Amino acid sequence: MKNHEVDKLLNQPTQWRNEFELLRTYILECDLDEVIKWGQPCYTNNGKNIVLIHGFKEYCAILFFKGVLLKDESQILIQQSENVQAGRQLRFKNIDDIKRIKDEIIAYVNEAIEVEKAGKEVEFKETKEFKMPEELTQKLEQDSNFKKAFESLTPGRQRAYILYFADPKYPKTREARIEKMTQSILDGKGLNDY
Repeated sequence: MKNHEVDKLLNQPTQWRNEFELLRTYILECDLDEVIKWGQPCYTNNGKNIVLIHGFKEYCAILFFKGVLLKDESQILIQQSENVQAGRQLRFKNIDDIKRIKDEIIAYVNEAIEVEKAGKEVEFKETKEFKMPEELTQKLEQDSNFKKAFESLTPGRQRAYILYFADPKYPKTREARIEKMTQSILDGKGLNDY
């Protein structure tokens, strides 16, 4: 069902406006509810997230929240990065890319709906399975308040911080990130909580 807030969002000038409109048309054929989440058009079934449309500099995409559970018979789903566990994308560089695979888009969205209706869940890696950056290990060993606060975070928030801290190539950058986020961790906030 169309949402007037999404109408307003898609009426704003953007690089991917036409592509978003076409993707929206295809997705709404699958009888999903339309909302805005994370500033993007998101499509739900009984309140459960199924797909999201989003744009980047070089492509726009449909994000399947539980894409890893889809069969992907056409081998067209993309894992955004090695650390993304559940989500998978269909990426498009132009409107013709979208039109070319209309049937697959609709089939994949319908499969994603069935995955959610069946109650299937993604098995996430445990936080301890992620490589902890040395600088974070040192901070946890040296600061008991920080350690207690970090361990009190949800597993997802812990993973987000671990990946964020581990990403830079240089130790000084990793240390700076940890210092910058220390107060947020002590306050029980996740990396993207404001």
